[in-house]
Amino acid sequence: MNTDALREKLRLAPSTIEHVATISRLANGSPRTVTGPRWVLLMFSVLSSTFLFALDNTVVAAAQPHIVLHFQAVDRMAWLSVAFAAAALSTNLIFGQLYACMPPKWLYILSVVVFEAGSALCGAAWDMTSLIVGRAVCGVGGIGMYVGVMALLAAMTTVEERPAYIGSIGMTWGLGTILGPVMGGAFTDSSTWRWAFYINLPFAAVILPAAVFILPAADPKAGCSPRARLAETDMIGGFLVLGATSTLVMAINFGGLLFDWNSAAEIALFSVSGALYLCLGCQQAFSLGTAPQHRILCWDVLTAKESRRTVGLMILVTGAGGCGIFVPVYFIPLFFQFTRGDSAMDASLRLLPFIGVMIATVVFQGVLLSRSRTILGLYMPWYTVGGCLTTVGGALMYLVDGGTPDASIYGFSVVLGAGVGMIGQAGFGVAQACVDKTQTAKAVALVALGQTGGITMALAVANTVFVHEAARRLRGIHAAVGGVATEVFGRLPVLESMTLPYIVIMAAGGATAVLSVAMRRERIATSILAISP
Repeated sequence: MNTDALREKLRLAPSTIEHVATISRLANGSPRTVTGPRWVLLMFSVLSSTFLFALDNTVVAAAQPHIVLHFQAVDRMAWLSVAFAAAALSTNLIFGQLYACMPPKWLYILSVVVFEAGSALCGAAWDMTSLIVGRAVCGVGGIGMYVGVMALLAAMTTVEERPAYIGSIGMTWGLGTILGPVMGGAFTDSSTWRWAFYINLPFAAVILPAAVFILPAADPKAGCSPRARLAETDMIGGFLVLGATSTLVMAINFGGLLFDWNSAAEIALFSVSGALYLCLGCQQAFSLGTAPQHRILCWDVLTAKESRRTVGLMILVTGAGGCGIFVPVYFIPLFFQFTRGDSAMDASLRLLPFIGVMIATVVFQGVLLSRSRTILGLYMPWYTVGGCLTTVGGALMYLVDGGTPDASIYGFSVVLGAGVGMIGQAGFGVAQACVDKTQTAKAVALVALGQTGGITMALAVANTVFVHEAARRLRGIHAAVGGVATEVFGRLPVLESMTLPYIVIMAAGGATAVLSVAMRRERIATSILAISP
């Protein structure tokens, strides 16, 4: 089966496509057996789950000040975003392998149940700890839903129609990511922040019945025993990824707040994380406990002489792009709430210049890279310019203070949006173009892993820096969020802590510009249009 068109469209999807190879295996010769109104209902159902996963990525961006004040837990604000992203990053590789050997229908249904349970826990949270646990549960269930949607849609559609349906996943993801801060802000202002999570529950009334009664019960390993199925996975590698990532995120977020940076607990967390990553590298290099073809990381692509340079660079710069996207999504609304007394809804709308320019840049870049025969058709200059713009945009946002006019802040965010738009998505197409067709899915998987990791680490570091500096001024934060004395708040030292996270963006942009020097001066022959965050 010719899967080039399918692979092309898969780059429209967001960053959790680590095992898109699973989709190719499930899709071989699979005709669409569900038609008519039942198909429409099923499509609405599965795309709704993708929308909810994307929505939950950013839904707390404008609501987080109200949440931390409700629970009197400013010191743990970072976990509102990081718990979700870290849980998804830690388990997406595991889900990718499970969908390759387990009945996808029931694994998808289980993921929906887990996600909805996490949403219910978030909405009913009685303290900050329960809310953080709920966010982590949502991250696990959400990534399971997303990987499942990719696999199931590929298996249920014909070769001719498959690219359009797979592409719709990316569009749905983009819509959910954009609407997340807006919906979170609207619920916070009109009723309570709890409805930002409760809103997920009614969707279960559509998603679950459609999945149970309409979704075909395909099984990639029909007739195999559970033991034989698990033998085709790399559970050792999966749990090493889970442990290493979790301990690293905990070390970053606990540092300076729960534990001193030089404390035994912090040293232990960083040491354990480093040791687990070292074990993961050895386990993958020598295929310990698994067959070479079942390793959880795409080792053959990482070590192939003809592709390792380009794929490695794309992993790094796409991770930097993830940093540049999500830090502003969380901190621009926060700035306007603290310094202007904005409502959650109004603060979320302040993101529109950044998001609009970023998406427009991605689309414009995709057209030029795929069609232009001038220098604009080379991918290397885009990363050089994009890295510089990201650095400049981050520096401008870092210099913002309480007296900076709104129009200037919008202009700075536009510069930043243009920069991250240039570096955030093209890596998927570049990686595909530099490897053999049989390795395309694995190359995309590695770049996607870099993007997800960049987002998670950026949120962890940025939030920790902000909370560490701002926690000592809790009373000033209380007054500002309530809309009291915002003129005075703009002059408080805490404002400096709100711009410190943009140092992460400056570093990411600078690293991208430097890494671009090592890139090949070549064109790619495929379209790289993508709308994932």
